[in-house]
Amino acid sequence: MQNDVLARVAALPRMPMPELSALWKELFQVEAPKYNKTHLVKRIAYRLQEIAYNVDSALIDKRLEQYARESLSDNLKNRRRPNVHMPVAGTVLVRIHRNVEHRVTVLNDGFEYNGARYKSLSQIAGEITGAHWSGPVFFGLTRNSGNKE
Repeated sequence: MQNDVLARVAALPRMPMPELSALWKELFQVEAPKYNKTHLVKRIAYRLQEIAYNVDSALIDKRLEQYARESLSDNLKNRRRPNVHMPVAGTVLVRIHRNVEHRVTVLNDGFEYNGARYKSLSQIAGEITGAHWSGPVFFGLTRNSGNKE
């Protein structure tokens, strides 16, 4: 049975559009959409495999909807992007600002600067500059074309 399905799928790209449209109508019980041939071939190939391997597409749709809801829920809980570019604990970040060298040590749960602990690099950048700065931008961990200092 597997070889039969593979042979049918392999033959699809060589089929003329009228045959693909007829096969579409047979498989989906609706007229074929007016998309290009590549779209029809891919979708028909998928449907042939669903049927051959007894896959319940409704079950797959439900699972995908569940994954989407969970993902959306997680994204709403964690609106901030993860610190993908944050260096590992023990790393020392060095920034020269107005001819003064500033050293910050990355900790597991924050940062150390001048003997004090901070939760964010932005707090430290604000203390150094006296203005609001994105800490990762100030220390060169991310790029921000708007800040040239």
